[in-house]
Amino acid sequence: MNDSKANNVRETVDSLYRTEARRVFATLIRLLGDFDLAEEALHDAFRAALEQWPRDGVPANPRAWLVSTGRFKAIDGMRRRARFTELDDAAEFVDDKGDVSDDESIEDDRLRLIFTCCHPSLSPDAQVALTLREVCGLTTEEIARAYLTAPSTLAQRIVRAKAKIRDARIPYEVPSRADLTPRLDSVLRAIYLVFNEGYSASAGAALTRHDLSGEAIRLARLLVELLPEPEAAGLLALMLLHESRRTARTTAAGDVILLDEQDRSLWNRALIAEGVALVERSLASRRFGPYTLQAAISAVHAEARVAAETDWTQIIALYDALMRIDPSPVVELNRAVAVAMGDGPAAGLALIDAILARGELTDYQHAHAARAELQRRLGNTAQAKSSYEAALALTRQDPERRFLQGRLAGLKK
Repeated sequence: MNDSKANNVRETVDSLYRTEARRVFATLIRLLGDFDLAEEALHDAFRAALEQWPRDGVPANPRAWLVSTGRFKAIDGMRRRARFTELDDAAEFVDDKGDVSDDESIEDDRLRLIFTCCHPSLSPDAQVALTLREVCGLTTEEIARAYLTAPSTLAQRIVRAKAKIRDARIPYEVPSRADLTPRLDSVLRAIYLVFNEGYSASAGAALTRHDLSGEAIRLARLLVELLPEPEAAGLLALMLLHESRRTARTTAAGDVILLDEQDRSLWNRALIAEGVALVERSLASRRFGPYTLQAAISAVHAEARVAAETDWTQIIALYDALMRIDPSPVVELNRAVAVAMGDGPAAGLALIDAILARGELTDYQHAHAARAELQRRLGNTAQAKSSYEAALALTRQDPERRFLQGRLAGLKK
């Protein structure tokens, strides 16, 4: 074979790895019943493609070929190791020629994998790590770097999670309708944790990690496509509406720009339109939850062409509804900020002081930063300085540190 044709085949295989590897992997897990065996089979299949396709040509259904090849290589390997048991009949929809008769089954496998990685018996940290590793395909080092964890610690967490799935015989399936709600909650929480780390990194030199927020949006799109539940749509809407503001959130140098100071002409109107449509669809179902309400709040922000046009009365009402169904100190803090914007900084400050007086959010930097901002607007320089310093002591992210340091410097002028 000439070099040009070989290079074309290699490019095809590389492209398929980027777009199809996690689909193939999800199906191999179902067929083989083991994460590590499926991972090995996946790589064996792609190696075989690099060896055989230059000679035999690219098959008509590459994904099916990869699934079939990976499955049979795994079976052959197990036979050679004299540990083969019952896998001959494990892949009912893959025939001896490697054809797939039901592409929908492969898509369902991706959904099964998400629910397995986010099983409620696993800790939230393990759910996120396993989802990023097995569903998204991120390396252990990439996940560890994103969450400021040693790679060895992260690897042990993933190994333990896989062992628990195996030992507890956690089923590789989408739950029944009766069991869906608690299981779906775990999936949505894991996806949102991934997004939050990407949208506002917990530490480091950059405000955002686009790779993580992008993966979370991709997962949510998949979930909505395969399981169109209102809260899944609400979560996707929330992430899209937040993502629409990405380019306006920082300066060219990476410094923070607050929401009311952002250039709204930079907001992505296509993402906003998609997010608003999803919010409206979820609200119309009357089966929505906290993600949909948060998305509705973001939609109100998004629809204001300038900060002064923001409907704070509506936002406060939505926070009131959110407090009724999913109360938390953070939601209460966000509502207090909305009250400050709608009714004046003194009204919001009183609410924030009440939260802090209860001992809640004492270690939450955004509570102190919000209090500092309101004190600054009221002209209470000493109080603002104290709160900015408290926020700064809790901040591990460089852009936020620079922002708070800038505010402190401004108080001294």
